[in-house]
Amino acid sequence: MFARSLWPAVLLFMAGSLHATEAQVAVAANFAEPVKAIAAVLEKTTGHKLKITVGSTGRLYAQIRNGAPFDVLLSADTAAPDQLESDGLAQPGSRFTYATGKLVLWSADAARVDAQGAVLKGEGFRKLAIANPKTAPYGAAAVEAMDKLGLAARLSPKLVQGESIGQTYNFVHTGNAEVGFVAMSQVLEGGRLKGGSMWVVPQTLYSPIRQDAVLLKRGANNEAALALMKLLKSPNTRDLIRSFGYDI
Repeated sequence: MFARSLWPAVLLFMAGSLHATEAQVAVAANFAEPVKAIAAVLEKTTGHKLKITVGSTGRLYAQIRNGAPFDVLLSADTAAPDQLESDGLAQPGSRFTYATGKLVLWSADAARVDAQGAVLKGEGFRKLAIANPKTAPYGAAAVEAMDKLGLAARLSPKLVQGESIGQTYNFVHTGNAEVGFVAMSQVLEGGRLKGGSMWVVPQTLYSPIRQDAVLLKRGANNEAALALMKLLKSPNTRDLIRSFGYDI
């Protein structure tokens, strides 16, 4: 009797597994860690899997324009998804803001960055890493912040550019640059600083980093892509995203 009562649940699970699909997702580098956690939840709850490609928003946009087989874009800005809609490469009306990013000045050295960012005005470092402002929204935010602080000319000789915010983080993490402007999500774990030292750049110093998700034409009938778009809007997922230092 007990075994017979389990059959409906088993059949339901098997049916879900048989229909599980995979979606190809292009993800802005700042969101690399959160999307791994979200992908794990998606697979556990639906059986659907994500194949994730991480890079700068500008590069991912160019790849999509050139026919890369992505189903969803998780951008680091609003411009790329908006343009993809205009280009006819995204599903109209599917775009929404899934997170608003925060910029921090970070060093792997726990004693280097002070809570007011005064280190930028001193001589305590040789290299300052930023992401390419032409392709990475966090790089553009860093340039805007330096301009508003009146430090752009002074810091220019010390700048090293990463292709994406992911590469920028690696420059600082490996010591190739003593300090760098990175995404808060890259240096937090469970809501706490993983290591090193940071200054949270006041949001008055740069334009809001609104990050939009958009369903691409290729993913219009992909169940995994549709499930991901739905999951990103759920309260639990929003709490998860906040834990990485984003605003919702």
